[in-house]
Amino acid sequence: MDIKKAKTITKRGLPSDVKAAVKAGQAKKGEEILVLDLRDAAAFTDFFVIMHGNSSRQNAAISETIEQELKAGGVRPLGVEGTQHGEWILMDYGNFVVHIFSKQARDYYLLEKLWGDAPKISC
Repeated sequence: MDIKKAKTITKRGLPSDVKAAVKAGQAKKGEEILVLDLRDAAAFTDFFVIMHGNSSRQNAAISETIEQELKAGGVRPLGVEGTQHGEWILMDYGNFVVHIFSKQARDYYLLEKLWGDAPKISC
């Protein structure tokens, strides 16, 4: 049953904290926001939220806004990496991980392709 749910998940079916991260990314003009449902593919997290910005400064702003929005809801990251350079900021919230890339880094690492079998939701 869970496999079927994972394959047919919609934006509405996303956990509230994942929706909040997406909304915060959209507020700071994160581009090509995508959520990968990894519940059936990985043991370390349930979802990836992937987006990119147009500069390291924008990526930092996206990261800060996501952190502030989730903190206001009582959700804090387990860890945040990459804020110094802003090419790839990783925010680990346990049940989901936010990846904020530069366009070049996103094209290079291709997380969407690496996890190609996972159900995707474009936001």
